[in-house]
This record gives sequence, structure tokens and C-alpha cells, in this order.
Amino acid sequence: MRRVMFTYFTSDPSSKALCSPMLLSTFSHFSLFHMAANMYVLWSFSSSIVSLLGCEQFIAVYLSAGVISTFVSYVAKMATGKFEPSLGASGAIMTVLAAVCTKMPEAKLAIIFLPMFTFTAGNALKAIIAFDTAGLALGWRLFDHAAHLGGALFGMWYVTYGHELIWKNREPLVKAWHEMRTKNTGRGGGGRSN
Repeated sequence: MRRVMFTYFTSDPSSKALCSPMLLSTFSHFSLFHMAANMYVLWSFSSSIVSLLGCEQFIAVYLSAGVISTFVSYVAKMATGKFEPSLGASGAIMTVLAAVCTKMPEAKLAIIFLPMFTFTAGNALKAIIAFDTAGLALGWRLFDHAAHLGGALFGMWYVTYGHELIWKNREPLVKAWHEMRTKNTGRGGGGRSN
């Protein structure tokens, strides 16, 4: 399984498999602690993002964020020539965090082990973006800083413009898809119509 996991569940622009790892690497983690930390942050912001977007739109944004943040990581790796595999949900989770912090900048947040120190969501987002920008510029290898930045910028863009541009204008595409499926079903195309 190690070869399959490395090929399809880690993202690396020098790999034989380029596209599927962009999504699948979002679901793999290096260690139990890595997964627990990511899932705790996702859980912390999940009720807010679902109340903002709804379940279906949240799933669409989360999966898209995994691909987009990995693409930004690919671009940074190609630009720097540092082809190191990366994995984890943090790029997609940064989208969720940035979306919530953009829509609710005055919300109070705290760090799990330091609950006595509170700060606004807007300030937290600025600090995270500054940290990841510095990490990318200085070549830190602590995290995939490019994926974090890509995820954060996508989250900010989506709740500011993308929702109106994409989600609210999806009806003609969905209608065309259903009409195409219905035509194929009527001609013996093998599909089912709902």
C-alpha cells in the first residue's frame, strides 16, 4: 500500500500521477497527530461554515479548496524547484477558516491550550496570512505554506465574490445537465433519470 499511498495520496508536481493526488492528498495525513490537529480545526469552524453556505455548498467548496490549494502548492514547487511531496487537509481547512474569518471578522477566537488569550477572527486571519507569506518567502519547510495561502485566498475570494458568481448562477448548468441526461436515457444511453 505504501507505493499506492505515495503515488496517489501525496501531491508532488514531479509525480507520474498529477491530477488525482490534488484531491486525494487532502484525505491523507502523515500521522495521527497531524490528522487530529486538522480535524479539530475543521470541527471548530464547521458549524459556522455550514450555517454560511449550507451542507451541499460547503462540500463543493471544501473539495474545490483541496484541489485549488494543491495547485497553488504545485506552482510554488515548480517556481522554486523544490519537489517535495505534501499531504493533508490544511489547504482546504484554511479555506474554511478564511471564509469564516472574512464573514465574521469580529468573532472572538482562542487557542485550545491558551483559552485565556482571545483575539478577533480578522486579526487571526491576518496573522496566519503573514506567517504563511513569510514561510513561503523565506523557504520554511514547517508546512506547505503555498497550499495554506492558496486555501486562505480561495476562502476569502469565495465568500466575497465566488458565492454570487458561481453558486447562485449554477441553475442553468444543472438544468442543462439534467436535460442531457434525460435525452441520453430516452435514446437508450444507459443512464437513469431522477
